[in-house]
Amino acid sequence: MKTTNIFPLTFVAAKLLLLPSASTAFVSPSKQMFATTKHMKSMDSAPLAVSLSSDVSIESDTSAAISAAQKQKELEQFPRTKLAHLPTPLEYCPRLSEALNGVNIYIKRDDCTGLATGGNKARKLEWLMAEAVEQGAEYVMTQGATQSNHCRQTAAAAAKLGLKCHILLEERVKGDADYNENGNVMLDDLFGASREKRGPNLDMAAELEAVAEEYRKKGHNVYVIPGGGSNPTGALGYVNCAYELVQQIEEQGIPVDHICHATGSTGTQAGLVTGLKACCSTIPLLGYGVRFAKDIQEAKVFTLAKATAEKIGMPDCVDAEDVVVDSNYVGPGYGTPAESTIEAIRMFAELEGLLLDPVYSAKGAAGLIDYCRKGHFKPGENVVYLHTGGAVALHGYLHYFQK
Repeated sequence: MKTTNIFPLTFVAAKLLLLPSASTAFVSPSKQMFATTKHMKSMDSAPLAVSLSSDVSIESDTSAAISAAQKQKELEQFPRTKLAHLPTPLEYCPRLSEALNGVNIYIKRDDCTGLATGGNKARKLEWLMAEAVEQGAEYVMTQGATQSNHCRQTAAAAAKLGLKCHILLEERVKGDADYNENGNVMLDDLFGASREKRGPNLDMAAELEAVAEEYRKKGHNVYVIPGGGSNPTGALGYVNCAYELVQQIEEQGIPVDHICHATGSTGTQAGLVTGLKACCSTIPLLGYGVRFAKDIQEAKVFTLAKATAEKIGMPDCVDAEDVVVDSNYVGPGYGTPAESTIEAIRMFAELEGLLLDPVYSAKGAAGLIDYCRKGHFKPGENVVYLHTGGAVALHGYLHYFQK
């Protein structure tokens, strides 16, 4: 019977050279036996965003990992409560890699953070909820779209910590009964949160603050969490993730050429770029936008990245050119899947048993797939896709998958 080797050829050497450590959740099959990789970013004129190559030695990656470990300790100055299962795995995807022209695809499994089925917001909430508790909050309040993953995880975190949670849900997308009551909305209720609805195109930050003020006038101590948990405190979760990922990359011996992910409320990308630059990693980061145009999203991310860098005491570590967004995969609009979104969901499920959500992770994955097909990510390169979770939202989009 003929067998097919679906791993990179260097897998055997990798197994001989590497042993798993306490912080290594998955041993990579791609320890590359060469001395240099490329991590120097440049923009081209094509609308698809980036052309990336580099000239940085393996020793440089080791230095970044050492720096990341030191920087992680510095984050201990900020209050934090344990909500997430960390570190999340860094998982090689052989069948997906084979299907995408031999680009080596690794998934940073932040869908496995544990809290309320997992997702990226658990990282942010570790710092936000600690601040709420420190301030003696009775209520935490936040806002998001109807099928908000952030609201679901905030409600769960509040339940876990014995706090009350009130949510404002914005009708950004016209949906059916499943969209309006199933998926994340059902879990919001199950975790004991109270909720209000708001129409589209409102200033949701102002709406949230107005409701919080009403509660304060009634004598309640309210801690307000912005949409997506995206402020400098929440972004610490992804500064820490960057440090964690840099160490995993070094421990597993993967010369990573690109890191990419879906970018929405900006906190994930702002934290990642700040963390990568703070520990002197030269791996380029790319965010696939899910809502706003490229220039708008880049400006929003950079603003938060600067504030986050200031918070960790490294105000000059991030430059505007470090923030790169490609918004060509938004499709019809926020929360509305394109054909490429549905293709990504099916491909990840059928090839790797991985579940994506139609709002964030699948649109980012659609960008990843297209970049591999068009040669922006080249055969043999190592690409990390950060999976932000959100599969619960699939239950709000059932009609897209009915046969």
